[in-house]
Amino acid sequence: MKIFDKWETEGLKTTDPGLKRYICLKPLLVPRTGGRNTKIQFHRSTKTHIIERLMNKLMVPGHIKKHKHKRSSGHCTGKSTKVYQVVQDAFNKIEKQTNKNPVEVFLKALENAAPREEINTIEYGGARYPQPVECSPQRRIDLSLRFMIWGAYSKSFKTNKKIADCLANEILAAYKLDIKSNAISKKIELERQADASR
Repeated sequence: MKIFDKWETEGLKTTDPGLKRYICLKPLLVPRTGGRNTKIQFHRSTKTHIIERLMNKLMVPGHIKKHKHKRSSGHCTGKSTKVYQVVQDAFNKIEKQTNKNPVEVFLKALENAAPREEINTIEYGGARYPQPVECSPQRRIDLSLRFMIWGAYSKSFKTNKKIADCLANEILAAYKLDIKSNAISKKIELERQADASR
């Protein structure tokens, strides 16, 4: 069974041993479970396909901080069929540019963009100090997906560029370890801050 009825996922493996257990690549035709496993602990890792997690991140209704996003009603109610088409178009563009399986390219980009360390603030004697901590594997995947979506949205917002093109460019830049990728630059910044606070 091929994902989107086009691309094989059975032989694909992650080279990062820490992420192997947390990336689900079971054969699926339509990566859309509708949240039927939400009551299971760590369902995102064990039950939800990695492409579905990407689609779910695309349906988050805007972000408040530094990133430019159109604010919606605040409910996570994106059109799943539209997001399905966006991801499929992005993967088609990746396949045309690289002549490789786009799911494999996306997996490699996800591994490249996953930060290993981050900053946690501790309070000691009324003063706050930054302390470097190691990221758990599931959080590493969540952060890299979030950074990719932020980068794609910020490049397509208030421009004529389509979100599918921006998402494809973001995944390809992360795959090539290009600093133009938002996910790669955020990872480098997080790890630099963690290294500086030792």
